[in-house]
Amino acid sequence: MTSLYFDIREDQWPLIYDEKYNVSFMGLEKFHIFDAKKWRNIIRPLEAKKEDLLVVHTKKYLRSLKWSPKVAIIAEVPVIACLPNILVQYAYLKPMRLQTGGSVLAGKLALERGWAINVGGGFHHCSSDRGGGFCPYADITLLVRFLVENQKIQNAMIVDLDAHQGNGYQRDFLGVPEVYIMDMYNRNIYPKDRQAKQAIRRKVELDNHVEDEEYLSKLQKHLTAALNDFKPDILVYNAGTDILDSDPLGHLKISENGIIRRDEFVFEQCKVNNIPIVMLTSGGYLRKTAKIIADSIINLERKGLISGGKLTEKEKE
Repeated sequence: MTSLYFDIREDQWPLIYDEKYNVSFMGLEKFHIFDAKKWRNIIRPLEAKKEDLLVVHTKKYLRSLKWSPKVAIIAEVPVIACLPNILVQYAYLKPMRLQTGGSVLAGKLALERGWAINVGGGFHHCSSDRGGGFCPYADITLLVRFLVENQKIQNAMIVDLDAHQGNGYQRDFLGVPEVYIMDMYNRNIYPKDRQAKQAIRRKVELDNHVEDEEYLSKLQKHLTAALNDFKPDILVYNAGTDILDSDPLGHLKISENGIIRRDEFVFEQCKVNNIPIVMLTSGGYLRKTAKIIADSIINLERKGLISGGKLTEKEKE
């Protein structure tokens, strides 16, 4: 049993976040909206160690991350190539390993509580032997593999609603029928990975500038059909906010309310079908995405789609 799995108290919510996450890189400035009493018991994960990463990653790939120019290519931040690797490990890779640990833990907690959210992770461009697109670790593959290897699930569905194709885990799960992949993404942007697309069971390709009604209509049609095709033991929801109008990389035109409605529909379908859901926040490259994520989670709670443990008497005061 990995140390990344641990039990939480009854009064804690399966909402995972740590201020040591690389928040400036992910576009999350400060998760201050969860400072209220209700959100006090947010779970802090443990960092994924080498032995955890080796469940999916090759030794050769992990060794390559000790070379700063390699990390610079993955992170798409050229200046990293000039930095000592010890600094790169501390300032970039360590926070990413912490987020990866958060994703793995979220998988376990989702099965126990019916839902879990890692406010981070969703590194969907990384596979076992290659990183890219800001993604150095294959946390989605790890999340699923840990659950399977610990005999907690037999199959899984990945619903990827980030603006980009999730080619990393798709490469890892090529030819694996126990993992059903639905991916809805902008066909005109990175990564355009034809080989990885072969793993997608329900592919929804969008054009630039798609707006709320078309987007939500396609989501409702295809997610409903996917859940009719396949009944998973868990649904991994990669909930990128880079679909937001004005995001510099996504090139879609979804409003803030559209993102909240999107998340609500996915959680609603999981509740109706009695499927545990784990949400990862993935891509989003504007300062305001932190508030959108927070608003969406609060909306899920208000709609009764998520609920947590009991508040202690002291917290009720």
